Amino acid sequence: MNPVKPGQRVMTELLKSITSMANITHPIVDVHTHVYLPRYAAELRARTSAPRILNWTNGVKTEERLLILDGEPSGGRPIGPQYWDRDEKLEFMRKHGINISFVSSANPWLDFLPADRAQTLAHELNNNLEEYCATSPPAEGFSGLKTLYGFGLLPLVPDVEVSTIIQTIEHLKSLPHIRGIIMGTKGIGKGLDDNALDPVWDAIQAARLVVFIHPHYGVDSTAFGENNNGHVLPLALGFPFETTIAITRLILSGVLDRFPDLRLLLAHSGGALPQLSSRLASCIQHDPIVANRLKHDARYYLGQLYFDAVAYGSEELTFVSRTISRASAFKNGGGTINPLVGSTRLLFGTDHPFFPPLEVSQNGQA
Repeated sequence: MNPVKPGQRVMTELLKSITSMANITHPIVDVHTHVYLPRYAAELRARTSAPRILNWTNGVKTEERLLILDGEPSGGRPIGPQYWDRDEKLEFMRKHGINISFVSSANPWLDFLPADRAQTLAHELNNNLEEYCATSPPAEGFSGLKTLYGFGLLPLVPDVEVSTIIQTIEHLKSLPHIRGIIMGTKGIGKGLDDNALDPVWDAIQAARLVVFIHPHYGVDSTAFGENNNGHVLPLALGFPFETTIAITRLILSGVLDRFPDLRLLLAHSGGALPQLSSRLASCIQHDPIVANRLKHDARYYLGQLYFDAVAYGSEELTFVSRTISRASAFKNGGGTINPLVGSTRLLFGTDHPFFPPLEVSQNGQA
């Protein structure tokens, strides 16, 4: 029997045991925090089209900007050391009382690369992330734990061999401070409900790696109209709607029935899935194409998922927690509602460095 690694132990505690983030017996763990490792930033600087890091001049001032999609407003967003400097990450954690962070590469990951380059860069970046975490300081007050652990990358791009993805999963298993994977919604080109990914889900489930599903592409930008609203509509609505569609397709495809021990963590509190889960269940029940496809009512599967808390409002998070808690009642054959389940599957996250806390002067609130 393989020994439990320190990172695996903290993630197991995170996913099974935390019922109160204020309980001092548990570390405060950030599951949604990003980095552009220097190797990745260099890859973006070498590019001439999105995604890229470019020099942007406004009058006499020149700064680096991150352009992750063509047509982004304001020529992208300013980018600096907070995106790659580990000391800045650790200082943010100290300032806000965070004991442990599970750091993941920020979007767009490797989506824009050809298969051979994606495979090579995934291997290199996963090794870099292991070093980034392994050499981090100990988590103060939690013996045997580091301050940083990581979610690695898979070369999920069109034309990649599935065997190559599985080799990368095997590599991730050998890295003691990498305890999961971050992935977007495209899979290898046809989405996460692509049957070709079944061997990948099987390998991830066997490796007991957490899968952090995170959006990047949003929805059709024409839906946002012609008015200049900055990044508000793509980030506030486009990202969560992308996640909602992706995880709904995953549920409808039966992936959670075929791989019931998968540990999927959804960004931004699962988008609109909790709010629309009963409507989804009703539509499935009334549609003869899918009515008998799943083993359980669609609402049951919310209790098989984990959700970060990056929705910001306490009322919204309470709603998500309650929706998760009722999930077991929709198990085929019946079940009971456990009001505590939601709090064990709703996990703290910050989305650092993309959404740093605003100062009073920035948001106009005391």
